[in-house]
Amino acid sequence: MASAAAASGLAVPFWRSAGMTYITYSNICARLVRNCLKEPHRSEALAREKVHFTVSKWGEGKPNKPTLRSDGAEA
Repeated sequence: MASAAAASGLAVPFWRSAGMTYITYSNICARLVRNCLKEPHRSEALAREKVHFTVSKWGEGKPNKPTLRSDGAEA
């Protein structure tokens, strides 16, 4: 059974009440931890932070030519 606090919306996580998603919150926390590491662990962790992916738009039931995207850490 839910408590009265949960029913009134007071049990909302702080990241949600700040207007963030959990992914955004966890990315901020991970970036802070990476920046606190000492070398050489810091540079290794920062290198793993980069993400590469492809985006394909679909048209007439078939994928168009994929575009390679790269998303790195933002300061």
